[in-house]
Amino acid sequence: MIIEKLVGNIHEESRELLEGRHHEKVVLPSADLVKRIQRVTTDHGRELGLRLAPGPDLRDGDVLLVSEKDLITISVLPTDVLVIAPRTIFEMGFIAHSLGNRHLQAQFFDAESEYGAEVMVVQYDHTVEDFLKHHQAPYERQERVMPVPFRHADHTH
Repeated sequence: MIIEKLVGNIHEESRELLEGRHHEKVVLPSADLVKRIQRVTTDHGRELGLRLAPGPDLRDGDVLLVSEKDLITISVLPTDVLVIAPRTIFEMGFIAHSLGNRHLQAQFFDAESEYGAEVMVVQYDHTVEDFLKHHQAPYERQERVMPVPFRHADHTH
């Protein structure tokens, strides 16, 4: 079966979508969320082909198929990340500038987010962790399902 468009997102739909349907999940690492064309297998062994039109990246909870009997959604594996919580605007600028020079992708969250604080989140890298320790920057290593995948940034000088 080839899936060419998403139906919605289970986190944004009513819970009635689940009722009475056999729910299967396609479990993907965050890096695969940016792939528009790929072959995937559900947690029940059903093989699917994804041939999605250009658009937003896949997200946790995206609905690939909904029928009278079945529901197939995307489930994203947690990513090993560093959650950095700078104490001051100076510390934030220094850390962001230093990590930006490494062309490291970051995601930013405010105090109203699930983190409960203003934080910068980057994929785990031992050299970044060493940098943060050396500069005594507050951080925590966590496993998180990220709302959007980290992608390599194109840049020029």
